[in-house]
This record gives sequence, C-alpha cells and structure tokens, in this order.
Amino acid sequence: MDEKLKAFERCLEILDRLRVECPWDRKQTYDSLRPNTIEEVYELSDAILKKNPEEIKIETGDVLLHILFYAKFAEEQKLYTIADICNALCDKLIYRHPHIFGAVEAENSEAVSRNWEILKLREGKNKTVLGGIPQSLPSIIKAHRMQDKTSNCGFDWEKKEDVWNKVDEEIREVKEAVASGDQVHIEEEFGDLLFSVINAARLYKVNSDTALERTNQKFLKRFNYIESQAQKAGKLINELSLEEMDALWNEAKKQ
Repeated sequence: MDEKLKAFERCLEILDRLRVECPWDRKQTYDSLRPNTIEEVYELSDAILKKNPEEIKIETGDVLLHILFYAKFAEEQKLYTIADICNALCDKLIYRHPHIFGAVEAENSEAVSRNWEILKLREGKNKTVLGGIPQSLPSIIKAHRMQDKTSNCGFDWEKKEDVWNKVDEEIREVKEAVASGDQVHIEEEFGDLLFSVINAARLYKVNSDTALERTNQKFLKRFNYIESQAQKAGKLINELSLEEMDALWNEAKKQ
C-alpha cells in the first residue's frame, strides 16, 4: 500500500509543479480540458478493445491525469480536494454495497444491479430511473443503458427468447415503411428496429457498442486489404469491378 500511496503522491506533486511552471498546464480550465478528456476516454476504450495491457496502462494514466486536473481546479477555487473526492467515493461505495457492508443479501450480479438502482433513487440524485443517463452518450450506448436500467426495475421480457418476435415485428414494419416512401416514417422504423436488436443483444449478454466496433474493425481490415491489393495491381480501388472486389473480400476473410 505504501508504494501505491507514494506513486499517487508523486503524481500530485508533479501536477502542482506543472500547474505553476508550464504555460499550457497553467491555462487549463474545466471547459478547455473537457474535449481532451472525452478523447482520452475513447483512446482508453480503443486500448481495451485491442486487449493491449501496455496501451491500457498508458491510457489509464492519461485519464487519471485529467481526474487529478479537475480535482486541482476545485482545490484552487477552495471547493474541495482530491481527498474529499476519494472519501465521497468511498462513502458511496459502502452505501451502495449493503450486501458487503450491511445485512442485505445479493445472490448474483443481477441482484446487485437492482439494489444499486434502488439505492440511487433513494439518494434522490436522480428523480427518475432514467434521469441519470447523460444525454450526450452515443445512441447505441444510451439505448443499452436505458434498457439495462429499466430491466433492473422489472420492465423486461419474461423470457429472453420472446424478444425475437419483437425484432421480427420491427423488420416487417421497416419494410412497410420503405414501401410507403415516407422518409420520416422510414427513419422512425429503422430506429425502432435498431433499439429492438440492441435489446436482444443485451438479453444475450452482448454489449452492442462493443460488438459493432469489433465488426467495424473487421470491415476496416478487409476493405484495407482490397485497397492494398488494388494498389499492388496499379489501380485505384474504384477502378475495380464489383466482382473483383468481392473476390478480394473473400481472400481477406480467409486471412
């Protein structure tokens, strides 16, 4: 524990010095740092998807730096300190884990999640079940979180297999909307279909955002292969026929 505390103290001391001596660090504010924080979180997410421990370590450090920055801003404004942040976090963790620090029983992770949501409502921080979900979340992640939270309140399918009837229903409604030619209606029905597919994935313990990003990376790798093979043949990719591209795509799949 001493080694961890010394490393944390070293971070704080370095940041204190940078805040005084470095022109860039000195001028940072909540507003100026916020976009960088979002970028750092996405970089950490990329490292996690790559399952690269060294990258995860580096990107976790970058995110930690931003957390320490925000604590420093608050300390300078005499609002609170990093110690206050840590203690508030500890208090919240103890309160929301009564199955560890109290007499409540939780037989599995689903029960823990249900208790967590109930306790958050009792705290009064969120006036409604969905009130704590940031509106700026990417749509796929937001849909998953909404479904997850309402599920913890009992609003869910009795049998997960039943969700496929809903997916099939939404596919039919998309086709009907497309046939109508009403673009607004088409968009609405595609949204309903995507929402139902995300719900199905959740029921089968699949995170839709992670699954889609893995497919994105797979598509990127295969399409890059097509493009590189075209270049080797002295062509631009748009000079290839669809049949040639399909053949190269199948080669990429085999690799």
